[in-house]
Amino acid sequence: MAGIAVISLTDLLSRGGCALKAGWTKLNQKLGDKLYSGAFLAPSFIGVMVFFIIPFFIVGYYAFIDSPIGQNFVWFSNFQRVLGNWSFQRAARHTAMFSALAVPLAVALALGLAILLEQKIPLKSQLRTFFLSPMMVPVASIVLIWEVLFHQNGAMNEMLLNFGLRTGWFDWQGVDWFYSDWSQLPIVVLFLWRNLGYNMILFMAALNNIPKDLLEVADMEGASAWTVFRRIKLRFLSPTILFVTILSVINSFKVFREVYLLTGAIPYGRLYLLQHYMNNMFHNLDYQSLAAAAIIMAIVMVIIIGLLFVIEHRYGKDIEG
Repeated sequence: MAGIAVISLTDLLSRGGCALKAGWTKLNQKLGDKLYSGAFLAPSFIGVMVFFIIPFFIVGYYAFIDSPIGQNFVWFSNFQRVLGNWSFQRAARHTAMFSALAVPLAVALALGLAILLEQKIPLKSQLRTFFLSPMMVPVASIVLIWEVLFHQNGAMNEMLLNFGLRTGWFDWQGVDWFYSDWSQLPIVVLFLWRNLGYNMILFMAALNNIPKDLLEVADMEGASAWTVFRRIKLRFLSPTILFVTILSVINSFKVFREVYLLTGAIPYGRLYLLQHYMNNMFHNLDYQSLAAAAIIMAIVMVIIIGLLFVIEHRYGKDIEG
């Protein structure tokens, strides 16, 4: 009996040692996998920290101090000063006007083009290439083209004058597009020309994901094209509409580069946008106003995007399940 007990104890210890060894090997394997994953993620994580997270907190710090030298906390005084600044108010008003005009047009026209190109029409592939080609054109080339088109003696005025528009809104000399009340119109056209192709591709992909059986049933029931679009397609497109709208809102805040190259640091009238204000504050080394304006703009964009999410959730929640 003693021998059997010793053998059983030996077997138990042996099995326990094997189980412990297996557990330790598995633990080392998991730890190794995590280390490998961390090694692959480290460059991206460091990049996000250095170029996004840390600068965000630095901007927040600058927004609440009087100067980078004194570094005395003034709390919300910088925000009050920026909100009361006439240049900031003018820039915010012009940016809101531009976004309110350009974003709905970008979404609606891209959706219309996507629906059009889903139909059986000639030259479909060539039209897709045509609308996507602006994405490959450098900004410097776009600026040069727009200067040729919308200069006071440019091609657009020449074309309008050839159509007989010599009286009324347009005098015989044409319109100086970048230095008149029409100054936002060329930038809206540029924005649409640059963004319609990408938005159109997103909508075309979403249209292809709509269940075909629903469309076939609607066709068998004799539903009109408008009813199919409103009752089926539009509801399934709601997540894509949300994404395209958010993307267009963000891009509408990023037209500063083109406007700056076309008109300089202080453009005429309605082309003075929020990015111009912040760029001028940077040149004046007024980091406090720059940081406060950036945070205000970020808060406004977060509110707009949040409202878009709420609207999409109420409209398309039954589709998303």
